[in-house]
Amino acid sequence: MMNLNLFLLSVAVMVSAIKGASINVQPVKLGNAAGDFAILAKTGISTVPKSTVTGNIAVSPITSAAITGFSLIIDSSDTFATSTQVVGKVKASDYTDGSNLITAVGEMKAAYNDAAGRDTTATNGIDNLNLGGGEIGGTTLTSGVYTFDVDVLITNGDLTFSGNATDVFIIQTSKNVKQAGSTSVILSGGAKAENIFWQVAQEVVVAAGSHMEGVILCQTGVKFITGSSLNGRIFSQTAVTLQMATITQTPYTQTRRGLRGLQVA
Repeated sequence: MMNLNLFLLSVAVMVSAIKGASINVQPVKLGNAAGDFAILAKTGISTVPKSTVTGNIAVSPITSAAITGFSLIIDSSDTFATSTQVVGKVKASDYTDGSNLITAVGEMKAAYNDAAGRDTTATNGIDNLNLGGGEIGGTTLTSGVYTFDVDVLITNGDLTFSGNATDVFIIQTSKNVKQAGSTSVILSGGAKAENIFWQVAQEVVVAAGSHMEGVILCQTGVKFITGSSLNGRIFSQTAVTLQMATITQTPYTQTRRGLRGLQVA
């Protein structure tokens, strides 16, 4: 009987492998300091009014002079500023508590490197390398790590992330992410924006009237064009440009989940 049970277990594992089973993907650790921001950038944040940002924003190591279009009002404590376009605080390296931003920027870079270093996974027996030649619009993605050495495009319709509340999705590209106008990133099955990570070596451009979901970890610039929106966060190692955009911060939990074992896709 024991030998039979072992045989059945082996068969089950083989079937799982054929179906593209993989160890559960761990979320990218943002860190407590970086996790305090909806937008964090190194060289500037600009807006064409009126944008709406729900959450704190900051620049470092550049000064507050690189935060433009927000009509900042410095708080009497000199530790932050406010803006009618920001539901939260605006921070910069030249404010009196700017030293904490050094930690935040370091954590932002570490998060980028973490996401970039993840191994590509397989789904339903298909290797997630350059899926669809880079065009993922009109598709549904399940939990996994998707790797591209071409531009990632959301131009052929809406993109859906399907999974439960703990499933993690990582999109890696050495190129750009370009989302066409009037398209949306959609969540289904309980999937959450805070568990979607976009690791982008070049530029992220979300065109007019489009909606994006997830945490953007970008080495270069991020642009949200007129009427576009994001449910997530933006971490840019250069600049962030908003044009009458809406950015809404998602939650961040420091605790990392443990592995849940093999799952059949």
